[in-house]
Amino acid sequence: MSWFTDARFGMFIHWGIYAAAARHEWVKSYERMSDEHYQRYFDHFDPDLYDPEAWADTAVRAGMKYLVVTTKHHDGFCLWDSALTGYKARTDLLGPMLDAFRSRGLRVGLYYSLLDWHHPDFPNDLYHPRRDEDLGERDVATYTEYMHGQVRELLTNYGRIDTMWFDFSYEGRGFGAKGPAEWRSAELEKLVRSLQPDILINNRLGLGTGDFRTPEQVIPPGGLPGAGIWEACQTLNGSWGYHRDNLDWKPVDLLLKMLVDTVSKGGNMLLNVGPNARGEFEPRALDRLAGVGEWMRLHGRAIHGAGASAFTPPQDCRYTQRGDRLYLHLLSWPLKHLFLPGLAGKVRYAQFLHDASEVQMVQLDPDEPFHHYLRGVPDDTLTLQLPVTRPDVTVPVIEMFLR
Repeated sequence: MSWFTDARFGMFIHWGIYAAAARHEWVKSYERMSDEHYQRYFDHFDPDLYDPEAWADTAVRAGMKYLVVTTKHHDGFCLWDSALTGYKARTDLLGPMLDAFRSRGLRVGLYYSLLDWHHPDFPNDLYHPRRDEDLGERDVATYTEYMHGQVRELLTNYGRIDTMWFDFSYEGRGFGAKGPAEWRSAELEKLVRSLQPDILINNRLGLGTGDFRTPEQVIPPGGLPGAGIWEACQTLNGSWGYHRDNLDWKPVDLLLKMLVDTVSKGGNMLLNVGPNARGEFEPRALDRLAGVGEWMRLHGRAIHGAGASAFTPPQDCRYTQRGDRLYLHLLSWPLKHLFLPGLAGKVRYAQFLHDASEVQMVQLDPDEPFHHYLRGVPDDTLTLQLPVTRPDVTVPVIEMFLR
């Protein structure tokens, strides 16, 4: 799994006919739409501006190292040319996307929803758009056979796939809730590994297993100790699919602090983009990804290949570490001196990462008249002397070379 933990930062893409509704990817369920009403989005979905090469370039410039794309979301619409349904894009949208990302050296992953609100044998439940109606007898076994067949298609026809991102089991939550028994999850997991032996599978099949865990729209305060590899999936604005009127956009500095915080706790961050129905990333998304990318251009080595450190950072700071390089991310700017417990005698050189300018290590004498406050500072504390003026980067980083 070294490629995954080295990457640390990936692009999630939620794209489907819900982009035409432009008000969240769960719009069919939230508004309890009939199939007939939702059909308008299928009939008018024509992504004439779709340019997967541009998407891949945007990911690279943002400093992302892998892709996860929704091949099928809960509404059942498929981005690829599935032989098992006519509820799919008019032309294969998935293959060119995977080719574009792979050609730039990025790994590729496939999201596949275990739910399907379009399939005639998917039984009614608490999330179904028609949960208030009697849908008659439905055979979940028939649906599950269809679902396994689609997973087989995806993992047979599109070359090497690096991650499989299933979504989601909800056993025990209420009316019609489904889990590993309905999905035949153990069998499905074996199928995936038989077709793609090197693939990583997430933890949402309901088996209590998986190669990595996937906290959603949250950063666990203490990370996930003892849980192994984890990946926090996050949105730019609270919605996964394109949401035209959503104004809850996270600023660049918040996105970067989320990334730093996640990596400092040993996790990956998978940041989502919801393209519009013509196949473009909207300007608000591009603006934020550009800001993240400018910071990553200068600070990427504090993220890629880095992870949690055993050292405890001072207030309003985070550490990431890669080998003998310790990175101090300054989420707020201190006054002149920065005190780093546990690092006295352990650092041979320190510099700002954005311009490789030296940060001086100083020895302050607590017996000096104006330094008496230092008498409570532990003896193993390293003191760095900083300029009063904060560097003009979103999150300043000090790179320290350990002895």
